[in-house]
Amino acid sequence: MVKLLSAGALIFLLSAPVSAVEYEDHDGMLMDHGDGHLMDMAGGMVMGQNTSTLPGGCDSIAETKEITVHAGHKYAEKFPGRMFAFDTQEFNFKPCTKLTVHFINEDNVRHQWMMHGLPKYLYPKGMFHLEASGPAKISGTLILPPGDKTYLVHCDIAQHMEKGMKAQLKVGKGDGDLPSIPGVTAYVIPDDYKGSLPTVMAAVSAAAEAAPAAVAVNKPAPAAQQPPKEGSLVSGVTVIGLVIGLLLAPFLAKKFKGMSASEIVATIFDMLRTGIGLVIKLLSKLVKLVISNKNKTLPEN
Repeated sequence: MVKLLSAGALIFLLSAPVSAVEYEDHDGMLMDHGDGHLMDMAGGMVMGQNTSTLPGGCDSIAETKEITVHAGHKYAEKFPGRMFAFDTQEFNFKPCTKLTVHFINEDNVRHQWMMHGLPKYLYPKGMFHLEASGPAKISGTLILPPGDKTYLVHCDIAQHMEKGMKAQLKVGKGDGDLPSIPGVTAYVIPDDYKGSLPTVMAAVSAAAEAAPAAVAVNKPAPAAQQPPKEGSLVSGVTVIGLVIGLLLAPFLAKKFKGMSASEIVATIFDMLRTGIGLVIKLLSKLVKLVISNKNKTLPEN
């Protein structure tokens, strides 16, 4: 009896990991919120669904296609340095194809299959979007635009695309390849596993030390300093004073002829006092004139 129980427990333990992976099918639970936006309470979402409206330039549906895309950590194992990936990194379809995508998330985290660059008059936000939280399956349909173009397909969860979950979808011949598609195109910044940590740190330190010197070399020379505005004002007043002095010089020379230094200073102060008194009298008369004009009343008719 003990042997039978032990065997049963062993079989249960071995089968548990297999039975634990159950994919939730969102397709029968999605609620239509309009404009091609479907979602449910379990974390499934479709955005930009279009099953019937032809894009401008498409007279008819060229062909009908269905693909199944798997997403998960295990598909990144063949790409060194990557953490997540799709099972397929490149797709190709004819223009005006009606495409249904069955997206299967095999991880216990949220993943997306998001396609950008679609015409916004037909696809809100210019994208088609499938999303599933945890192990699940979700499906959506769109009609591809006409023309030859390459579209980015990726997971927009933070760091998932940077860690490898991206692909390219070519309509017709496409318009070139996108960079850093795992297994398809070269990385913009390739990973380097050859150098040891001391070597890498030495290179980083050397680059940091060289950076200030490069900045100092490339730093533009300071512009020539403009003379201060105050200096310009003083220069103008000085010139005016010199002109007035030159004009009054003959008169003052006659006025001060034969006087001592103390007499000249006294005469100058007396002239200033007289001038100030004259200015005060003129201002006083002007104020009285203005006040008297304000106090006048119009004659009666």
